[in-house]
This record gives sequence, C-alpha cells and structure tokens, in this order.
Amino acid sequence: MIEYRNLRIALLGGGNVGAQVAALLIEHGDELASRAGAGLELIGVAVRDLDAVRTPAIPRELLTTDAESLIGGADIVIELMGGLEPARTLILQAINSGADVITGNKALLATHGAELFDAAEQVGAQLYYEAAVGGAIPIIRPLRDSLAGDRVKRILAIVNGTTNFILDLMEREDATLEDALAKATELGYAEADPTADIEGYDAAQKVSILASLAFHTNFPLDAVYREGITAVTIEQVEAARKAGYVVKLLAICERLTDESGVDGVSARVYPALIPAAHPLAAVHGANNAVFIEAEAAGSLMFYGAGAGGLQTASAVLGDLVSAARRHVIGGPGVAESTQANLPVLDMGSVLTRYQITLEVVDQPGVLAAIAGLTNEHNVSVETLTQSAAGSGDVPATATLVIGTHEATEAALAATVNALRTNQVVRSVVSVLRVEGL
Repeated sequence: MIEYRNLRIALLGGGNVGAQVAALLIEHGDELASRAGAGLELIGVAVRDLDAVRTPAIPRELLTTDAESLIGGADIVIELMGGLEPARTLILQAINSGADVITGNKALLATHGAELFDAAEQVGAQLYYEAAVGGAIPIIRPLRDSLAGDRVKRILAIVNGTTNFILDLMEREDATLEDALAKATELGYAEADPTADIEGYDAAQKVSILASLAFHTNFPLDAVYREGITAVTIEQVEAARKAGYVVKLLAICERLTDESGVDGVSARVYPALIPAAHPLAAVHGANNAVFIEAEAAGSLMFYGAGAGGLQTASAVLGDLVSAARRHVIGGPGVAESTQANLPVLDMGSVLTRYQITLEVVDQPGVLAAIAGLTNEHNVSVETLTQSAAGSGDVPATATLVIGTHEATEAALAATVNALRTNQVVRSVVSVLRVEGL
C-alpha cells in the first residue's frame, strides 16, 4: 500500500522519446507507483509548439510552453529536449530548486557533465542518465554501481545504431556506403543530415560519458580522438571478410600506461577490424553493444536496441522509478565518482594494430625496403600477403596487405607516413586498425 505523497513529475520535451515517456507514465502509472513506493503525477510537458502532432498524443491539458514555471512545481524533472541550451540552464534551475533530474542528453553530459554533477552534489540532488548511452541497454548503472568495486580495464562499444546498420549492410549485402546510407535514411535510422552519426560525433559524446564513469575521471569531449566511416569502402569490407574480420565503428576507452610510465585514460572512435569470432562482430542492424573488460569480473557484454522512442523511454522510466524510490527512502543523492582524476593520454600512446594495404612496384627488393621501414619505426610485421602482379603497368604493380603486431599509435602512424613517401610504394590504399584480439 502506497503511503508516501504523490511525486510531481515535470517533462521537458514532447518529441519522439518524450511522447512515449508521457504515454507510458499515464498508462502504467499505477504499476510504476507500486514499484516506486509513491504515486507519480505527471504535472506537465514543456514543448516549443503546442499544436505540433505527437505520436503517441499527449493530453492537451498537460502541454505548456512555460518550462521554468513547470520546473518550479516539480519533485523530479525529466529533460528530453536535446541540445545544449536551454537544456543546460533548465537542468541547473531544476537542480538548484532541489529536484532530481533525469536526462538522455548525451551532448549536454559530454560537454557540461562536470558542471551539472557538481551542482547536483552541492544541493544533495541526483542526476540520472541511463538513456544517454545505449538507449534501452542498461550500462550506466552497471558501471556506476555493479562494477564500482572492480577495476575496469577497457571498454569496446558499438554505440551508434546508424553506422552499425550501414556497415552491417555493406558486410552482409555488399552494398556501397552510399547505398547503405540511403537505406538507413529510408528506414528512419539516419537523419536528413547524418553528419553526427557517420562522422563519429554521436559515438564520441557517448564514449566521453563512458570513460568518465568507468575510470572515475572527468574526460572532456574535445579530448576524444574521432574518425567516422565516410572513408570505408566496399573493397575494405570485402577484404576484411576474407581475412576473418568485420568492420565496425568502435568507441573505445581504456586505462593505459604510456612510455614514460604515466597511468592515464584514452578514449577514441574510429572504424576498425574486429575478429569475426568476437562477440561485437555479431551485433547486426541498428543494435548497440558494450563490451567491458574488468580485472575481477572478466569480460561482460551488454547488447540491445540502442535507439528508438519506446526503447529509450524504457531507460528513462527505469531512472524515474529509481529517483522516486530515493525520495521515499530519503537521503542525499549519490555523487559521481571522479576522484581518480587520471590524466588524458595522447592518441600516440594508444597500443593497437594496423592492417595496411599498399600498391607497390612489383620488382625485387620491395619487401626488403618495406621491412626496413617498419624496423626503423619499431613496428613488427605479423602477416604479409601479396596479390598477383597487375598487368599493363610499366613497371607492373602488386598489392601487399601488411598486418602488424601491437605497437603504439605514434609508431604505426609514423610507419604509414614513411610508406607514403617511399619510392617502391605507389599508394597507401587502406589503413584500418585491428581491435579485439
């Protein structure tokens, strides 16, 4: 039996996710209340346009354009507006009024997360953000709570459903990137302007959040190394398949020790080869997955829908129940753990492998010249395959595919730069990193 007073819920944003949250909260309010220990009363939904069509529909009497007044009467504020402003200002207003805040705003957290968490800690409020990474996949709580007593070593993640759909279509149906992007747009996976997805900005925001949480360190968004998928070709995808790999856009964060012995954290986003036997290789369509390597727990993977209004609403309502329980039980919010303050390491300190495809002059001494270059930069060659010589060229050319052993990014990048200017190399056709070994 519920004895606690009703908790007043303000919702900022009535878009795809916001409309689903409102509908589920209205439809399943009694069931959610029984789990939370208090009634959950949706007191209003702040929107920009009162007359916009929403699916599912939100009762007209709940709609308002006055977000500030709505916040003033709320115990819990759910922010689903997106963007940096006015979301940042409104969340700070909510926190300073003593309300707990639930947000799915990855861009805001990646850019202003430290400020918002500090504000919440000052007043004993709680900021919840399960929906910011991975949609319906529960990953924030496992990292913050379940693995709090462990030491996370590395996270490999597929956190952008649009790019995963595109690369998966290229791999499974031999589609070009352009055709796969067109299909993703047709199905609603890609926006009219897909830049945030295909250039890796969305994934960079999410890995910034994951790195900050997993390594108890504020990891700024502008320190995330980022490459998108726009340079990935069908030829690279086909070559990867033949070699036993799959191309994925990976968001990676890990604890590292650089060459001078400094412990720090790296976070980066780029397309990479991953072995076909790795669990992440089996993530198809627009799904997401987060693969965690922890010192005691070992390897863990969280898999599921990474986007979609209904799926993201699931994560928001999970946070809502948690926030309501905290009100019923009492006590201040739990502050984010950022006490480690590990330094952000330069991309050059990262240890990885390269697969380098070269078009070379087909003549004696080529392999010796290339071996000399790799040795000069302290890069060891693990595999080397050569195609048949081309015809009609003077001199003839051949294709070499070089797989390296693990080395620093700085050494590998220097090797590729040296290859570009060597007289036996006609062109560097492709460079992809290899992860997950």
